[in-house]
Amino acid sequence: MKKKYKIKVNNIYEYQFTNREIAALDQQELSGSKFHVLKEHQSFKAEILNSGFNQKKYTVKINSNIYEVDIANELDLLIEEIGLSLGSAQAVNDIKAPMPGLILEVMAKEGDEVKEGDYLLVLEAMKMENTLTAPGDGIIKSVHVEKGQTVDKNQLLIELE
Repeated sequence: MKKKYKIKVNNIYEYQFTNREIAALDQQELSGSKFHVLKEHQSFKAEILNSGFNQKKYTVKINSNIYEVDIANELDLLIEEIGLSLGSAQAVNDIKAPMPGLILEVMAKEGDEVKEGDYLLVLEAMKMENTLTAPGDGIIKSVHVEKGQTVDKNQLLIELE
């Protein structure tokens, strides 16, 4: 089985690599964070300026150009595919249905000020009641559902400001 990686550069460009492609890269370590790389008969000087190993975020200098690089491995890609998130640092402004179900109760209305953990609505799915809460402090921008409405997975329920 090939391991896959998704590399995002400057939050704009995305590339996918396998571990075989990475291993085939012709690179030579010059010092702890400096490398010489040959790719398609071109020479590159690379230096890792900042290494956020746990966050998988790096700042890399290649031939005097600086790039912000995010690396996602197979587990990260699987988590993304099923719609979960590991980091809580990102701002969440949209509350989406985690699964298909029926809206039993809506406690939030447009203009309400909410704090992290406040109850927003109750979603019944697979005979279980799931209370969705505010991911952070904010103001309810709009509510897109009402009591008794059925929703699909990833359907927008509430927008926060």
